[in-house]
Amino acid sequence: MSATEYAQQHLAASREALVRAEADGEFLFSIGKIAEAITASLMEGGKVLLCGNGGSAADAQHIAAEFVGRYEADRPPLAAIALTTDTSALTAIGNDYGFDHVFERQVHALGKIGDVLIAISTSGKSPNILRVLETAKKLGLFTVGFGGAPDGPMAMHCDLMLRAPSDRTPIIQQLHITAAHIICGIVERELAK
Repeated sequence: MSATEYAQQHLAASREALVRAEADGEFLFSIGKIAEAITASLMEGGKVLLCGNGGSAADAQHIAAEFVGRYEADRPPLAAIALTTDTSALTAIGNDYGFDHVFERQVHALGKIGDVLIAISTSGKSPNILRVLETAKKLGLFTVGFGGAPDGPMAMHCDLMLRAPSDRTPIIQQLHITAAHIICGIVERELAK
């Protein structure tokens, strides 16, 4: 397969996934409810905490930046923290307690009742993601999971679950960031009112 053919194949798969997502009522409903929960939290002085591993860590940082900086509109910054960015905390916690605790310890330190935690895992079964969701629920945070179509165990720890309608990691990640952009846009519009 040539590079051009590979690119065409990937773009076709991406287009098909977007068409499936557009027609997926549960996916669209979840986007709206997640935006509603974030808007309510921010209006009450809460914040959004985000985490994930690998590409999902990058997505967590990207989404936090959209809230703190801006998405489409000039507006006051919105409180969002990616738990993937503090290398000193990540390495200290990982070294002293184990990698499964790197997000959980940060939520203990930074999270409060009324905050929203968005945990991103394409497989839905990353141990550090499961642990942070369980802890966040116990602490009274509103828990959101971004996962893929085949449900992993993370769904049982989430108040809301966004299931990307795909079983391919790169496509799931593309749908996650697309959904996150939509959520950011909805939150900006609602807060502008």
